[in-house]
Amino acid sequence: EEAVVLTFLKKEAVGSSQLPRRHLDTNLVAAGSMSPKVQSKGSKAKDPQPSTQENLPPPEANAEAIHFLNSLRQEELLLLFFSETLVMVSDTGEPQGELTIEVQRGQYKDKFGVITYVPFVHASSRGFVDKTLCGSSLLAYLSWKLEVVKQQSQEFIKFHILPMEQKTSLLKQDDQLLMTRMVKEGELKSLTQICPEQEVKTEVTFFPRPSIEGFVSQAANLVLLRVMAWRHMVPSNARFLALDTEGKLCYSTYQALGSQTIQVGHQQVEVFIVEQTVHSEQGIPMSCQFYLLPDGHLAKRIQVGSPGCCMITKVPVLREEVFKKKPLVWEEDLELYSRFLDRKEELRLSHNSYLRQHPEAQALISDFLLFLLLRQPVDVVTFAAEYFGPFAKRHPPTPALRSSNRPSPFPELEPERSEA
Repeated sequence: EEAVVLTFLKKEAVGSSQLPRRHLDTNLVAAGSMSPKVQSKGSKAKDPQPSTQENLPPPEANAEAIHFLNSLRQEELLLLFFSETLVMVSDTGEPQGELTIEVQRGQYKDKFGVITYVPFVHASSRGFVDKTLCGSSLLAYLSWKLEVVKQQSQEFIKFHILPMEQKTSLLKQDDQLLMTRMVKEGELKSLTQICPEQEVKTEVTFFPRPSIEGFVSQAANLVLLRVMAWRHMVPSNARFLALDTEGKLCYSTYQALGSQTIQVGHQQVEVFIVEQTVHSEQGIPMSCQFYLLPDGHLAKRIQVGSPGCCMITKVPVLREEVFKKKPLVWEEDLELYSRFLDRKEELRLSHNSYLRQHPEAQALISDFLLFLLLRQPVDVVTFAAEYFGPFAKRHPPTPALRSSNRPSPFPELEPERSEA
């Protein structure tokens, strides 16, 4: 009877977990592409069921998506390195948790000990969905083309009956990408208590490099959204590669929904709306709408079908493009023009005071100008250097007979070569 009850409770928990799983913050972005050669192991690993979808060719990114990724430049990505924090709120406006996203320059050390500077992404969230504690974390190193170098993600839902946890790691190895995915259901509380049996399923998948071209991971998606906001455009008809919630390879598309003015605190800001859709082959598509500020900051995120959202509570200081200088018309600025006049008068008084204290300076300049006008040389700079040269402290003393230092008009004799 206990086994029957536990089996029934397990089915109910798994069935009820399908809706909250869609609200996890790691689903901000679609992860990566999976392919054949899957090895499963664990205490309760189930045999894969045959499916008609196995005969379908694996999805491929189109040329528009690959071209957009190749257009990324390091100088552009450096402008998008910053951290941001959003508050998770329910449909009634009550705070439910917090989401933090940070993109910065990190040091990655490969297996040979070589250190390279690449984009580093760190994102984490923790909150409640339908009074159930859930959270996620993401750590990743990317290339300057947003290719995955190394990524580790984790997400969990603390169901009272059947807790669930999922860990996924992506690692670039030579010309392939290694994915390890572990799903754990249930937890062992005590040997004396009746509790669901723990189930762990592990999958290992290898992807050749050509099959993951155009792949956008979870971390890469966060940076890619900032690029779209910075450029204020979304590549049309671009079809990227991504992962669905079950770790299967699928398509990911982006669509620009235009601009809109929203209220943030006591301010109104204009945002650029981008909708990302992950087209799962085994389930319904999942869409998220991102409200982005001009410099790439995320102002609001709505997952379609979710009762809550993530949003900022204060408008951040917007970053401007550093290599585009704005013209400064200081003559029209009353404050700058007043400072200019004050500084000009200050320098004039200081110069006059110095000349009064050092009359020899005025005599020296007058003597030079008189000598210059008498000689009228063609090369004034050389003439001035020869005139003021004897006044230098490190200048060698001039000999009494200048003619002894002049070069000889006769050419030097070449030394005789030896017969040897």
